[in-house]
Amino acid sequence: MIKKFTFNSQNILNELPSCDREFLENIMVDKKYRKNQPIFTESTLPSGIFYMQSGKVKKYKMDNDGREQIIYIYNAGEFFGYSSVLSESSYGDTTVAIENSVISFITIKDFNEILKASSSFSRLLLKSLSHEFSVLANLMAVLSQRTVRERVALNLLILHNKYKVDNKPNTYIMLSRSDLANMAGTVVETLARVLHDFKHDKLISTDGRKIELLKIERLIQVANFY
Repeated sequence: MIKKFTFNSQNILNELPSCDREFLENIMVDKKYRKNQPIFTESTLPSGIFYMQSGKVKKYKMDNDGREQIIYIYNAGEFFGYSSVLSESSYGDTTVAIENSVISFITIKDFNEILKASSSFSRLLLKSLSHEFSVLANLMAVLSQRTVRERVALNLLILHNKYKVDNKPNTYIMLSRSDLANMAGTVVETLARVLHDFKHDKLISTDGRKIELLKIERLIQVANFY
């Protein structure tokens, strides 16, 4: 179910031939970003693409009232910013680090060079881009057709997948309440009421900003995505 709402560029590096992967890793330049630091902003022109080494980044657009609508959360292993490079257009959204992150940068020149040299990279990128369009369509359908309760449940499930760490029994979602509200397309006050209901029903537990999902199958039912 969650695959319908997550990009799949995390598979690109793993599926590349070793020589192409080595070339790509050699041209990456790492940069540290602090929490709340922008990576790029809407309407600016791209100078390259990005790859998440660690941390998390939110991708959002501003609505007519000046509120953020968070479209997606990137985490380690994902490429981003390449659709604007491929379409030779300005960025259609803004990306900001939501925790301290290390992000690799690949210049347009190097990006175009590996596109020409590696048919595998071109194919995987095209496959990833096609999947992104269907993910965005699914997310837009959720925002327009689902209740707030359903949207919050679904976004908690998506975030659980994002914050899950291998070999650790517990997963804690560390997103701010305002960002979670902006993901679910609601206001913080309404989100607080829904989370309170979920906590009362023992679907989740909270500790400060930390959220842990206790009954995933039940939340899948609440999200109405069986």
